[in-house]
Amino acid sequence: MTTPDARALTDVIGALRVWQTEASPIQLHPGDVGWNVRFGEAETAAALRVWSGDAGILAVGLLDGADLVRLTTAPELRTDARLAGRLADDLDGILPEGTAAVEAPQDAVLHDVLGARGWRRGEAWTPLRRDLAEPVQPVALRVETIGPELAAARAEVHRAAFPNSTFTAQRWGMMAAGAAYADARCLLGLDAQGTPVAAITVWSAGPGRPGLIEPMGVHPDHRGHRYGTEITVAGAAALRELGSSSAVVATPSANVGGVATYLAAGFEAQAERYDRTRPLPAR
Repeated sequence: MTTPDARALTDVIGALRVWQTEASPIQLHPGDVGWNVRFGEAETAAALRVWSGDAGILAVGLLDGADLVRLTTAPELRTDARLAGRLADDLDGILPEGTAAVEAPQDAVLHDVLGARGWRRGEAWTPLRRDLAEPVQPVALRVETIGPELAAARAEVHRAAFPNSTFTAQRWGMMAAGAAYADARCLLGLDAQGTPVAAITVWSAGPGRPGLIEPMGVHPDHRGHRYGTEITVAGAAALRELGSSSAVVATPSANVGGVATYLAAGFEAQAERYDRTRPLPAR
């Protein structure tokens, strides 16, 4: 296991691209790393953990805060018990003592290994998918592709939609300069008066592979007008233009409104997945 430097981000993103297939559950996508680059490439590299072997990169984990690792492996290694045991051992060193969480593909034997060590089922998530084989219908919402001139408006919508966010135009610029953003689009939705009301960022993993929505938000002053549905449809159309085979997203199952928005945008809910939570030790 290593912590890469910023120069290795391209290799990590390249591995994650190859691992995205329609046949395997989506977990860590190159877009997740690309979205994190809003904090800077060096900071993102410092939050990554990479497991490698003779065959190259085997697994990648992204620290999302101090006590959560979002982790995936090469699809063919998800049933490899030896790798799962090594990952579980290393997680104890990566995560602080006490309560912590791991997100991993639902088909990974790592879930069984962690369960045997006392890690419990944690938060339930609903993955959703929209097939992009057919053209995506146009939307009534005015949609603009975001460049530097619209970055401040996009950041304002995001901060309003996610009150704890520190997203700014400067951070959009850092994200847009990252390697993963070459296959991404950021869109801004405006109402009939030209007011920014919704925004979405979508990330392709390359032609013929699933593309990710990360994130989508609607300004709270403009909710209830289907802007979330329409900006999501526009995001799906952008992914199809980028060659994605499908658009995928996952949201907490408790976020009933979010699930409903994606369903209204033509997505289909997949089987629920769960993270793994390490509880506090018994006293």
